[in-house]
Amino acid sequence: MLELKKAEYIDGYRIRVQFNDGKIGIVDLSDSLWGPVFEPLKNEGLFNGFTLSPTLHTICWDNDADFAPEYLYKKLIEQTALLGAGRVNF
Repeated sequence: MLELKKAEYIDGYRIRVQFNDGKIGIVDLSDSLWGPVFEPLKNEGLFNGFTLSPTLHTICWDNDADFAPEYLYKKLIEQTALLGAGRVNF
């Protein structure tokens, strides 16, 4: 079962994440903040107030927003591939 072990706010909508399989990297969630639960997180002051849930094993916010660890992992893999291809600058 995939779990998020560590999460650290970097800047903007970027978070450094570490998974229980050892994968570490930075995920940018700027294009994931849509819909009624996530729209408020476009406010960076709210976004950077996430915590690491010991129950859900992922990041979550006070408004009950959270991203599944699998979603974060997929975003990390996709963004790392784009970075390697020179199509994204972090």
